[in-house]
Amino acid sequence: HPRVREPVPIQSTCTHAGGSWIRPVGFDTGVKTYNSLTRRKEPLILTRDRVATWYSCGPTVYDHAHLGHACSYVRFDILQRILSRVFGVSVVHALVITDIDDKIIKRSQEENMSPTILARIYEEEFKKDMLSLKVLPPTVYLRVTENVPQIVAFIERIVANGHAYPTQKGDVYFDIRSIGQRYGNLVCFVRSFGTADSDKRDSRDFALWKAAKPGEPSWDSPWGGGRPGWHIECSTIASSVFGSQLDIHSGGVDLAFPHHENEVAQSEAYHRCPQWGNYFLHSGHLHLKGSAEKMSKSLKNFITIKEFLRSYSAHEFRMFCLLTKYRSAIDFSEGSMLAARSQLGALVTFDQGAQAYLRGQLPCPPLDPDRLWDKLAEVKGQVLDALADDFDTPRAVHAVMDLVSHGNRQLQPVADGAARSPAVVGAVLAYVRELFGLLGVDLLDRQGLSGSSPVVVDTVVEQLCQFRSRVRSFALAPWEAPPPQGPGSASARPRTRPDRLPLLEACDALRKDLAPAGVLIKDRGATSTWELTRRAAPEKDQDQD
Repeated sequence: HPRVREPVPIQSTCTHAGGSWIRPVGFDTGVKTYNSLTRRKEPLILTRDRVATWYSCGPTVYDHAHLGHACSYVRFDILQRILSRVFGVSVVHALVITDIDDKIIKRSQEENMSPTILARIYEEEFKKDMLSLKVLPPTVYLRVTENVPQIVAFIERIVANGHAYPTQKGDVYFDIRSIGQRYGNLVCFVRSFGTADSDKRDSRDFALWKAAKPGEPSWDSPWGGGRPGWHIECSTIASSVFGSQLDIHSGGVDLAFPHHENEVAQSEAYHRCPQWGNYFLHSGHLHLKGSAEKMSKSLKNFITIKEFLRSYSAHEFRMFCLLTKYRSAIDFSEGSMLAARSQLGALVTFDQGAQAYLRGQLPCPPLDPDRLWDKLAEVKGQVLDALADDFDTPRAVHAVMDLVSHGNRQLQPVADGAARSPAVVGAVLAYVRELFGLLGVDLLDRQGLSGSSPVVVDTVVEQLCQFRSRVRSFALAPWEAPPPQGPGSASARPRTRPDRLPLLEACDALRKDLAPAGVLIKDRGATSTWELTRRAAPEKDQDQD
């Protein structure tokens, strides 16, 4: 085995436990974000001008991804979208796929297949799930098994620097005592953990390299055949992409200790640097309502992403995520999803109403354009302030929903429309679409009829609704009945011809019949608008014509 050397001094302390966080020098994004290294909001300062290096811990691919995974990845996707599309920062995002692990080996033995094949199957399933949730792909996916030589070299250098030691059995452990008070960046205290293995110098020491066991995959190393420990893969791969300086590291809060803690220890021991990662961002757990436990595979209390998407849309789940701060724990229930669906429905209602108004199909009372222009400017400022304050999406969404509610109240149909103000309505509509579009919610996304081209569906429904509108207009045409006979009789008022009532009844029946198919028609006086919904719309009777 290589000779164990005395620890090489690291340049300066940088941990919360042993010293102070070093504020980066570089480009100030204008955002303040909660940094787990300091446990407070800090200005987000990047090493390079308008470029953020971002590393994420990816999945261990031995089973289907579940809603807990979805929550974390969607939340960080929202943060990256905000950083790039609101604050003009290019995000270079690397995500690692753990494709060799104890759980993968166990599952492959149960399934009687190669660990490599098993991992590839679930890796592809994970990527498909992310696409179905509208999560932007990282700049690069990397696999642990394709970086084993780099991992071996990384461990060799840590050993050479005096911060790790091999054992006679062929394992290599990180030496916690070698870094003294520097251990404890992400926790308020470091309790004893791990197994009391006689080969360890301290129970807190953790494996960088695991000696090969019979029937398990292994790779060559200076310490004999074996495979990487869990934590070392992230340190090595992040360093191979970004070097000794990383702007942002993200993951679920359950990874903060020991996984991210150990990453920091390894990386700073390898690079001999004062501060490897400048910002650690952690997302809160997803809980099933009424349960104190997080959703996880090991607890068998999970809902797979595929199962979830049979009942709800990706946009509804994203709205669900937007309504809470990314750092907060979040309860999943039917009620919380219906609340998200309701918010999304209000946005779609405004979108459809505003379009109808802009086309001249929705006569309304006079709007107050000056008030709307002022409200729009006010909301834009509120949204920017909220997103700059630790990506506060609930506050931003609340501000926009207030604007939408204000617009919906004004876009009420009347028999005879007054003077129109289409410019300000168009400006509000454009802003609402743009904002939610950059957050990943496309208000124009047509998901109503599976297996059909959205363009074809739109064209067919448009032609059908135009035909129905012409029939209604004909049936509603005023008819002056013969004046009543006799003294003192009232003058005749225009009314619907009795022989045309069956046409109106047929129009009502068509509207109701199309609703379960996802086509929602709204009659607005003499005109009509339509929209496609994902599922059957709840049956809700309108007043008959």
